[in-house]
Amino acid sequence: MDAPDSPGPLDLPGSTGSTDTDGILAEQLLRLTRRLHRIQSRQLEPIDITPAQFRLLRTVASYDAAPRMADLARRLDVVPRAVTTLVDALEASGRVRRAPDPDSRRVVRVEITDEGRATLRSLRSARRAAAEEILAPLTADQREVLGGLLSALVDGMPERHC
Repeated sequence: MDAPDSPGPLDLPGSTGSTDTDGILAEQLLRLTRRLHRIQSRQLEPIDITPAQFRLLRTVASYDAAPRMADLARRLDVVPRAVTTLVDALEASGRVRRAPDPDSRRVVRVEITDEGRATLRSLRSARRAAAEEILAPLTADQREVLGGLLSALVDGMPERHC
């Protein structure tokens, strides 16, 4: 069992015992996110890939045609330099390759390799195992409700632009 990431929501410094529902929910979401990240990192370690690299690999695979580095940065909501670092690591492991754009010599595209596709298959299993571990306490009905609530939160978020 994972140790708490921080004090319980009602045990926060300066708490007067009154419930701040939004603050409690925010704290719980942060704790759950950290726990999920730890579990996922543990699942990914034997595959020798970080959660950020996994996310980039999934994103590259989601495109019909090889995306540009700028497309990846926008989709991942990160600065272009972060994409460069991730692509460097994935390219060194043979999971992606840089390819010139046929229409512009200045543009670099990122292609997933056969090794990258094989890694994704392994990673999907690890991801499912991490999700199962997190969701184990919930019934099927509770999972469905949680999915709806999370969708409402994600779909209701305003778009950020880097």
